[in-house]
Amino acid sequence: MGLPENIYKEVTKLTGELIEAGLCDVQSYPILRTVGHKTCEITFSEDHDLAYILKNIPYNEVYEEIKRNKSYNLYMADGGIIQIQYLVRDGEIIKHRLAFFPSPSLEEYQNNPDIYENDEIYADVLMKNVVTSPIRFDFDREAFVEGSHPMSHLTIGQYKNCRIPVGGPISPYLFLHFVLSSFYNTAYNKCSNSLTVFECSYSSTITTSEARNIHIMASFK
Repeated sequence: MGLPENIYKEVTKLTGELIEAGLCDVQSYPILRTVGHKTCEITFSEDHDLAYILKNIPYNEVYEEIKRNKSYNLYMADGGIIQIQYLVRDGEIIKHRLAFFPSPSLEEYQNNPDIYENDEIYADVLMKNVVTSPIRFDFDREAFVEGSHPMSHLTIGQYKNCRIPVGGPISPYLFLHFVLSSFYNTAYNKCSNSLTVFECSYSSTITTSEARNIHIMASFK
């Protein structure tokens, strides 16, 4: 089984397990398709025309457009949206886009804590001091520019030049583990043992200069 098939299998398996755990309300199982010579894409069915995500428009409008178009893999019970996309060429990850878009408004949960406090999935959003911000792990071999555009990086918020270097491409499991343990910690601790652990063996791509500054490392060769 090749790399595209392994990624597809990993996303499919984890999607099903998150549904069984009650963390996900709506899902779009991944699709695997050939898009060129020895090139495959792992994405979701409604992945067309996502350019609006990077446009200069308010975050709540971006979120509502994603929600309306069902442009996601997972729609979480609290309104959080997860997107997982990979481009693989000749057995090598060329690009990925792993994004988490939290609901821009948590007032429903924060103003009615008595309704939600006994459901673990809402435990991390009931505090009124919680401020939501989208995050995105991008990987792009062809867009790499030393000193300004790391091949693999984390963007927080929609800041154009926020690119925190990451050690290499991120696997679906590592990304979902990060999102769940960071933003759904209470619920994740209850169900983590029921989720399959996938080992990551992607190669490191971080440069020497990037490693000298603040960066993120995970499991890489």
